[in-house]
Amino acid sequence: MATERNSVDLVDDTVVRQFARAAVLAALIGASVLVSIPIPLSPAPITLQVLFVFLAGLVLGPIWGPFSVLLYLTTGAVGLPVFAGMKGGLGVLIGHTGGYLWSYPIAAALIGVVVHRGTALRDLRTVPLSLVVGALVMATILIYGLGTAYMAWLLEYTAWEAITAGVLPFIPGEILKIAAAVAIVRSGRITPVRS
Repeated sequence: MATERNSVDLVDDTVVRQFARAAVLAALIGASVLVSIPIPLSPAPITLQVLFVFLAGLVLGPIWGPFSVLLYLTTGAVGLPVFAGMKGGLGVLIGHTGGYLWSYPIAAALIGVVVHRGTALRDLRTVPLSLVVGALVMATILIYGLGTAYMAWLLEYTAWEAITAGVLPFIPGEILKIAAAVAIVRSGRITPVRS
């Protein structure tokens, strides 16, 4: 009896490193909800999730950044308690904060495209600071625009009620998260994996 032997192509090192980084960032997004501060009059709490969405887009780029966030959302959708308030399940993804969650992969992709100007990752220390900050501000507007619009629709808020509950209380924290993300990537301790 003859045995057939076929060769196996190994996965490229860059792909393995990117997948590992995507998994780590997905885990960090999930772990960030351990610090969840409820805000009176707002159905959404303050968390550090957006900081790690920023880092996913900056460090992993427009392909692996959204992949990392989708990995996080999938983990929560299957029931692991990785959403704010240590909740999990599909109900959270269609609940009042679902619009914010669904905007995260889009925001990571936007950051990656703007900062890296394509799929090839750039050294973030050489990217103009104004471009990095601009990308993070655009992503923040996208996150709060989609999240607030969905929340307003679901809870039947007026535009002003939605902005008051879903945007205004979070602005100081978002400014700090933008500053933290810039400081982290400018430090050179975390760099994109380039092929």
